[in-house]
Amino acid sequence: MADQTASSIVIDAAADRIMAVIADLPAYPQWSDGIASVTVLSVYEDDSRPADARFVLDSGAIKDTYELEYDWDGDTKVTWTLTKGDMLTAMDGTYELVPNGDSTTTVHYRLSVDVKIPMIGMIKRKAEKVIVDTALKGLKKRVESGA
Repeated sequence: MADQTASSIVIDAAADRIMAVIADLPAYPQWSDGIASVTVLSVYEDDSRPADARFVLDSGAIKDTYELEYDWDGDTKVTWTLTKGDMLTAMDGTYELVPNGDSTTTVHYRLSVDVKIPMIGMIKRKAEKVIVDTALKGLKKRVESGA
């Protein structure tokens, strides 16, 4: 990924439990601000994790429907790439989970987004930072609540 925004958070759970929450795309509207709905379009035969999914984003002034293609690497890493979008022209991201040797896992989230409308790089990075930080906090809350 070229220009990207990255952040990390420590979650009190094992990597496999965290990855199970990340892989449950249809539940994202329950914990990920701005995601109105998610439809899994196809799954991988070996583990039934989503291969392609359609997201409906409704975050105030920003509304879009877009599709992502996923690549899962066990319980430690997932990457995604935009395959279709109305307003988005790119969305590449990664969750990477690193067990800390105790009951916690550090989750690293990297994201790069581009949109059809012209946007100053600084403003785009700030928007990415808000998305990343909000997603990490939502993930932590969802996993640690046991939902």
